[in-house]
Amino acid sequence: IASIMNRVRDLKNKYRNEDNITDELNCTKISADVTDNSGTVNQIMVTNNPEDWLCFLLRLEKKGIPQMDVSLLNRLISRYSQAVTALPAEKHSEDESYARILVRFAELKALQDPEEARDQFHLARLNCKKFAFVHVAFAQFELLQGNVKKCKQLLQKAMECSAVPLEMLETALQNLHSHKMQLLSDEDK
Repeated sequence: IASIMNRVRDLKNKYRNEDNITDELNCTKISADVTDNSGTVNQIMVTNNPEDWLCFLLRLEKKGIPQMDVSLLNRLISRYSQAVTALPAEKHSEDESYARILVRFAELKALQDPEEARDQFHLARLNCKKFAFVHVAFAQFELLQGNVKKCKQLLQKAMECSAVPLEMLETALQNLHSHKMQLLSDEDK
């Protein structure tokens, strides 16, 4: 018992010293050891819920910078694709974690193929209309592609379909009107 208690104390101290404690605590039900992806993914597939998938995928992303590491980018795209395939839209369209998976998958695809990324953003927007960040991410993509008119249309349609939070959409529109290339600052996100 003393040995177990010491181990628990060591783990608590380790987690207290981590920069992002909430990530660690939110992922405790899943072994997020990305060196053993097959076991982790198999475990996630059993519960098959968006929160577990997102936690795993974000941990995998922390292993490097996808824009600089083609190998990591390909692995991430493969895992995000696997998550999107495993999670049925009709069951998870109201889930924020599911929406975040769809958006991040589209953002990663944009690094490889803008046309495929556009398709993924469109899919995310169709399936998760109520989340403002989904619309803003698609609008940001179009803005970076040089499609200012399309960007503005996406933000206006998001307001029409009452995506929340409305403030996020208003801020993005203001920044677009101010000719900023970044619709939302990191603080606004």
